[in-house]
Amino acid sequence: MKREDDFKERRKHLASLSEAELEQRFWELAEKIVDPLIELSEKNTTPSIERSVLLRMGFSSLEAQSIVEGIIDRGLLGKGAGHIVYRLAMDKNMEIRDAGLKLVDGEMWDDVVKIFQGGEK
Repeated sequence: MKREDDFKERRKHLASLSEAELEQRFWELAEKIVDPLIELSEKNTTPSIERSVLLRMGFSSLEAQSIVEGIIDRGLLGKGAGHIVYRLAMDKNMEIRDAGLKLVDGEMWDDVVKIFQGGEK
């Protein structure tokens, strides 16, 4: 079974476009394809993703697990683990790692809840 070559027919709507216009059209279509993925990633997360973020911030696997469990217990997973640790550090004028380790030790969770209870992003 041989596929009929219909390339010339399918490209008619593009034939009059310049190279720059073709490139612009490509990027417009690429954005259309990726937009739903970006929206999905902005509105959804998982404990695994949040642990991964913390690992990339320099926390060990056990530290990341502890922080994420604390975040889940407080219903803050949607805020993002990295964001929570970062905001705590900035609000308390601490190093990011030190803020995360305080959370691992069970400290400063009340501060985290206060920071994020107003519906901040």
